[in-house]
Amino acid sequence: MFDRSGKKSATTKRCPQPSNGDYFVKRLLLWHSRDNHRPMPWKGISDPYKIWLSEIILQQTRVAQGWNYYLRILAAYPTIQDMAAANDTDVYKLWEGLGYYTRCRNLLKTARLVVSIHGGKFPASYDALLALPGIGPYTAAAIASFAFQLPYAVVDGNVSRVLARFFGNETAIDSTQGKKLFAVLAQQLLAIKAPGEYNQAIMDFGATLCMPQQPLCGSCPMEKKCAARHQGRVHHLPVKEKTTLRKIRWMAFFVFEYEGNWFVRERTEQDIWQNLYEFHAVETESAMEWNQATVAEWMQQQGIRRFHLQRLSVLQTQVLTHREVRAVFIQVRLQSLPGFLKTYRRVPAKKITSLPFPRIVTRWLEEGK
Repeated sequence: MFDRSGKKSATTKRCPQPSNGDYFVKRLLLWHSRDNHRPMPWKGISDPYKIWLSEIILQQTRVAQGWNYYLRILAAYPTIQDMAAANDTDVYKLWEGLGYYTRCRNLLKTARLVVSIHGGKFPASYDALLALPGIGPYTAAAIASFAFQLPYAVVDGNVSRVLARFFGNETAIDSTQGKKLFAVLAQQLLAIKAPGEYNQAIMDFGATLCMPQQPLCGSCPMEKKCAARHQGRVHHLPVKEKTTLRKIRWMAFFVFEYEGNWFVRERTEQDIWQNLYEFHAVETESAMEWNQATVAEWMQQQGIRRFHLQRLSVLQTQVLTHREVRAVFIQVRLQSLPGFLKTYRRVPAKKITSLPFPRIVTRWLEEGK
């Protein structure tokens, strides 16, 4: 997973390189030119639209997962103008399964701003890029260096890990001090004459050699001067100070069917599922045992007495960064329409999968096919 959020701009001020800095840069670029064969459909391109699209997808997403999403979205919207003119629901549907839907909302906002304010062309300025929705320091540096060869270093988890290990730095990479320190160090090391090439090299190096759990130290071209390798601290670096505590949300989704239609609503709340669709949701503070008796009791409380319970799922789970959703799906055929469903959208059962849903819902729908 990649943490690319934030809004503080990087600096292009050059400082003296740290000890072994020249060695690090030379060996890294040599490895990149000779041995870095990591294939990616956006690699080596200079089109800022395609670079931006790939970088937004790769926020909080692994390359292997994002690859096909990138190809599908690009095929549907090959230019920034196409994306700006897109129907929101159609884009959310293409994004379905990637999660972190704020990225998708910002994708549309930025596309429309680039077309309306910048004449359909991404600005060739780090600060102007940083001002666009969903673009933080990492993404701005990536677009600036890859598309325009501007001297801005990218800093993400891969980069911080490589630098922490090679230079033996024990500052926590997720601390305020650590974020500043590694941003400065990355900028000091940047190959000014080839910023895009250097940024690609260090990202790929962290993803393919200097990996979090099983780094390939025996194949590392910088092994001789890597501080973590020589001090036996490869698996102790980088240091992190924060532990993510996940809140559990207990949900029951009532899938109501009436006269061949299923009833859904679009989420408008400011949360991770905003603009996605869901079935009627009941959230409880703790786990609740849903069975035929408790479903019947809940239905009676809603004034619904004539219904048929068609299907009751086992507990489904979706793990997110800061929360874990645990849900059951209760499929019910109604003989009359209760008042609270009259504001819901009616969708024929055969067309239900045309709408964008949270991943936990689409997984249940897929299981029912």
